[in-house]
Amino acid sequence: MSSLRLKISGMSCASCVGRVEKTLKKQPGVLSAEVNLATEIASVALQDGASTAPLLAALAKAGYPATLDQPLRTPWLQTGWPVLIGVLLSLPLVAPMLLGHAAMLPGWWQLALATPVQVGLGARFYAGGWRALRDRSGNMDLLVALGTSAAFGLSVFELLQGREHALYFESAAVVITLVLLGKWLEARAKRGTGAAIRALAALQPETARVLRDGTEQELPIAALRVGDRVRVRPGERLPVDGVVVEGHSAVDEALITGESLPVPKAEGDAVTGGAVNGEGLLTVRCTALGAESRLARIARFVEDAQGAKPPIQKLVDRVSAVFVPVVVGLAFVTLLGWGLARGDWGAALLHAVAVLVIACPCALGLATPAALMAGMGAAARQGILIKDAEALELARHLDVIAFDKTGTLTEGRPKLVAHSAPLALAAALQAGSEHPLARAVCDAMPGVAAAQGLQAVPGRGVRGEVDGQPLALGSGGWIASLGLNLPDDAGADAQRAQGHSLSWLARLGDRPEVLGWLAFGDEIKPAAVEAIAALHAMGLRTVLISGDHRAAAETVARRLGIDEVHAEVLPEEKAHLVAQLRGQGRIGMVGDGLNDAPALAAADVGLAMSTGTEVAMAAAGITLMRGDPRLVAAAVEVSRRTVAKIRQNLFWAMAYNVVGIPLAAFGLLSPVFAGAAMALSSVSVVSNALLLTRWHHGASPPRKPSP
Repeated sequence: MSSLRLKISGMSCASCVGRVEKTLKKQPGVLSAEVNLATEIASVALQDGASTAPLLAALAKAGYPATLDQPLRTPWLQTGWPVLIGVLLSLPLVAPMLLGHAAMLPGWWQLALATPVQVGLGARFYAGGWRALRDRSGNMDLLVALGTSAAFGLSVFELLQGREHALYFESAAVVITLVLLGKWLEARAKRGTGAAIRALAALQPETARVLRDGTEQELPIAALRVGDRVRVRPGERLPVDGVVVEGHSAVDEALITGESLPVPKAEGDAVTGGAVNGEGLLTVRCTALGAESRLARIARFVEDAQGAKPPIQKLVDRVSAVFVPVVVGLAFVTLLGWGLARGDWGAALLHAVAVLVIACPCALGLATPAALMAGMGAAARQGILIKDAEALELARHLDVIAFDKTGTLTEGRPKLVAHSAPLALAAALQAGSEHPLARAVCDAMPGVAAAQGLQAVPGRGVRGEVDGQPLALGSGGWIASLGLNLPDDAGADAQRAQGHSLSWLARLGDRPEVLGWLAFGDEIKPAAVEAIAALHAMGLRTVLISGDHRAAAETVARRLGIDEVHAEVLPEEKAHLVAQLRGQGRIGMVGDGLNDAPALAAADVGLAMSTGTEVAMAAAGITLMRGDPRLVAAAVEVSRRTVAKIRQNLFWAMAYNVVGIPLAAFGLLSPVFAGAAMALSSVSVVSNALLLTRWHHGASPPRKPSP
């Protein structure tokens, strides 16, 4: 299977979305298709080898021209000229409503002003309506075309009969202008919801300074190859993903990971394209380009998630599919009812026009995707990538959050936490070693000269001489095998009880003696306590699932206040345990390692730390772009806020129709006010969604979950 993204033109409402999806799914080789009205993007899954040309041809025939979408380069520019022209031509027509009957123009002048609006600016509605009729369906364009044509046609008839007092040119012209105004405002508002994607696009430099043949050349990014060495000066953005091969600096990754402080980088450290270099000159070996870069992958994650449909939107699509035919039927009933009851077919036609105009389902189609785009964009700026819309909707319903321990709640690397042995001697034995425990000792006592005659015993320890003393440092079993008796030590016992591992330092030779112990532990992340407290405040239960021994797991759980502990769990057992925990409610699993991937996939929502493995991130629905466990509570919070916005939007979208259609049918709403209400409904829905873009984790206290 392969995936394809298409930029669709000509869509105006939820009915168009359904028709585009239906057209795509009919094509050979198409496995699935989802269309997002807000982004105007179609995500298509194809069988390997399937051609894209038939898809583009079928969409063009259906009246929805499409092109291959270019990631990170989505065009958002929308012109407001049609709206301005419509306003200038329509104002003289509505002048009598503002200035009195004396400002009314002669009928033929009204026709001259209304015709360019109806025929020129309204041409898009006729084209869209014709496509809908040809496809035996309905859409917003059909409603606008039918309604305004009826008002315009009736006015022309009355004008030809010499009855200039019964002209409704202003209704047709103003409705078209208001609909265009609404669409223009929607486009501007939707541009705000795509801020995260455009921010990512802006991070990508156009050129890079490449070292080739001993010289520095400035080349376009497209001309680079994996393995090229790129020089990045202070203050510049890194143009590629890579590894530092020369120099040291601090790199600002705030717009990529959300980390507010610059991250130190030296030889051997990985760097991400788009980050800002600090004060040092760096030479970076390129490891990924273009679509394979981390920046492009992040953009795809966000765009794919914004384009996907949660279950709530699929329900809206089913409603929209029958909405337009029902509205046309109601307008026809309104026409017959007023005409037969009063005999005034002109007034009956205007009431039917008002029903058609007020019922345009733009707001209904935008309610969900606008909120998804805004919520996911705000989350991305905080370092939370939500990879599918279903995970976003499910996260608000979570009851239990299960955590892996190492690398998730702890730092994932050992530190020297206590010692009774002479630290300088231990550091001399460990100097130069890359073993994690050796690095922990050297970090605690830097600058010590290495011992002579160092000899590593794999899996056991190390031997060497310091100032002529033969020394050994290693596990208790190995020290005992060298003929020394380990002493009873209350301090060592206390460290074991806390789950810390011990190494023993001994002097060998003529006077063998155990000099003391060193205790190593995986330090809890500073933010972990706050993270667990935030989850408890949100009404969530917490569970620790660890493969570590029980003492270590229980120590971490006790210090953090975690509700339940499962220790010594094998990797293959984690997924089974997650399934068992479902008895307590919906479960979210947080992990970072390869061994966490099955559990992440088995949970209702998987949350992966990006500091972990690619496999874990692939298995999770949500990726936390920095190793901060507080982002778990933030992900749940943004889920609750986004789903709340979706529900608010759907309420307002339906409220306009539920209130407006009966008012129009009973003659209490003119076509002009119906057009204004319809445009206002779309703008209010998108504007309400835009409030999500101001969300910042921690800006308000966590709320209890809504029922």
